[in-house]
Amino acid sequence: MNTASKTRHVFILFLADIVWGIAFVAQSKGGDAVGAFSFNGIRFLIGALCLLPVIKILDVKALTVNKPESKKQKKELWIAGSCCGIALFFASNLQQLGISMGAESGKAGFLTATYILMVPILGIFLKRKCGAKIWIGVFIALIGMYFLCMNGAFSLSGSDLLLLAGALCFAIQILVIDHFVSQVDAVRLSCIEFFVTGLGSCIVMIFTDMGPSTGGIAQWAQSLCTWDAWIPILYAGIFSSGVGYTLQIVGQKGLNPAVASVAMSLESVVSVIAGWILLGQMLGGREIFGCVLMFIAIIIAQLPDREYTKQVTV
Repeated sequence: MNTASKTRHVFILFLADIVWGIAFVAQSKGGDAVGAFSFNGIRFLIGALCLLPVIKILDVKALTVNKPESKKQKKELWIAGSCCGIALFFASNLQQLGISMGAESGKAGFLTATYILMVPILGIFLKRKCGAKIWIGVFIALIGMYFLCMNGAFSLSGSDLLLLAGALCFAIQILVIDHFVSQVDAVRLSCIEFFVTGLGSCIVMIFTDMGPSTGGIAQWAQSLCTWDAWIPILYAGIFSSGVGYTLQIVGQKGLNPAVASVAMSLESVVSVIAGWILLGQMLGGREIFGCVLMFIAIIIAQLPDREYTKQVTV
């Protein structure tokens, strides 16, 4: 992939960061209103439904890449989508549970973003080696995340361990997408991923958020029938899921997964800036320094590799 194409794909991932960063408040509010699994189950099913007309339009306009035609290709697509969906199911629900258990938003953002270190480490075992510039970018990004998100002493609780487990699953999801994205249609892959994640979350929702009793179902239905629940669910379903994760799959295509993970970590920067602009939250020197380090990390991680040419004298 040439430098211009690489930069374009990083920009697409940055668009996903904008969607996810703004959606952080919606994720917190929605999970508190209806429960972690209910929120994720409904929002990912909405995300899958939103992509169905997009798939149809792309097919009609002959813009679909890697459209499955044979039975074998359709089977490969469902296998790819199911693998991505299972990884996203664990990642999103572990993260949501950690937030619901009371993890501070800053610490939640930092611990989730540790996937930027986990991706290149896991990539070593998959023979996806990273150059020195990517490792430098990863560590600068982690330092930036610390200044951006952490205040005071650092300690780990049960909710923090859930967030770390979620970060590991996000790292696995990024690597699974990297494996399949060049083989299948990206939008169909995203749609199946959401369907599997949403369906799995809804199954767990029945035994957790709803409760196996008439009273539990009635209470769950009452909490669901409010704007406090549906505004976050609709935003997260349409934008965070339908738009954001699709941009991730499209943007990640052809990129080293370690570079992609560093680019996607800007989600936390966007959430801080969005809170400053939209909610009037203070943005001090510590947070600004963290943001600057994050942007420096992105630039370093995507610097082009040197190409050496051998001069032949005749």
